[in-house]
Amino acid sequence: MRAPAKVAAFAAVLAIVTGGGAVVGAAAGPIDVGDDDHDVHPGAEAAAGPADASEAEEPPGGLAVAQAGYRLDAVIAAVPAGESAQFRFRVLDEGGVPVTRFDLEHEKRLHLVVVGRTLVDYAHVHPSMAADGEWTIELPALPAGSYRAFADFRPTGDEAMTLGVDLSVTGPTLAVEVPAPSRRVSVDGYEVTLDGDAQPGESELGFAVSRAGESVRTDPYLGAAGHLVAIRDGDLAYLHVHPLDSDGDEVRFAAEFPSAGTYRLFLDFAHSGEVRTAAFTVEVPDQAVVNHEPTSPQTPDGEHESH
Repeated sequence: MRAPAKVAAFAAVLAIVTGGGAVVGAAAGPIDVGDDDHDVHPGAEAAAGPADASEAEEPPGGLAVAQAGYRLDAVIAAVPAGESAQFRFRVLDEGGVPVTRFDLEHEKRLHLVVVGRTLVDYAHVHPSMAADGEWTIELPALPAGSYRAFADFRPTGDEAMTLGVDLSVTGPTLAVEVPAPSRRVSVDGYEVTLDGDAQPGESELGFAVSRAGESVRTDPYLGAAGHLVAIRDGDLAYLHVHPLDSDGDEVRFAAEFPSAGTYRLFLDFAHSGEVRTAAFTVEVPDQAVVNHEPTSPQTPDGEHESH
């Protein structure tokens, strides 16, 4: 089953071997493929349909720990490097009371994405919530460094949002650079190819998956043919991404890039019962460069000069 056209948003992030560097996300992508196993508030379903045109003007998510009367409260702000560790947090309302009612967004009540500031290490997981509103997840082993944890959710009766909080993975750190831009990456024997150009504003991007030279049609995952997260280098802004319906085996998305710069795209795709992550680096040019078109010199009467 293919994704419905422009399913409501949960913006995108991936991990893979790219540019010769191994990415944690290739082994530590979303860890479950099944449906949410929690009891859900009746009638709480993800909204589907075309994205609102005003969305392009909204600021990127995840830059703030608090927004619209909600705050992300990390019970644990540091975990050890090189071993799995429990991460606990709550979503508080404006009165400081933990929120316990969430609508489903892409088949889950909350998505947690953890990304290193080098945009190499990545994990996309789905925590469990206790009756008192505390969320808990066992994070995979991550290298030491500074990370941003993004909670993507929709409180029942309110708008969807992404809040972010800093997370420290303690231990000696190594200097790591953002991988160079590439249109083809490999992960666990799969080849993933990026089609389309990242431009300022909304861009349509496609991803083709193959194995041993044969095209692969991905399995449904989180209500679509794949899941994409996009993160901006520097401030780690979490961007708006919408899955698109498409013919054939290509997985397509509409991504909104608010500025020129370097971005990392993290594609989660399911096949043969496992979820894998492929990561790409893309460069978004300045709008003035995109709009520039060389013109021939003109004479005062508007006629082109001949040479």
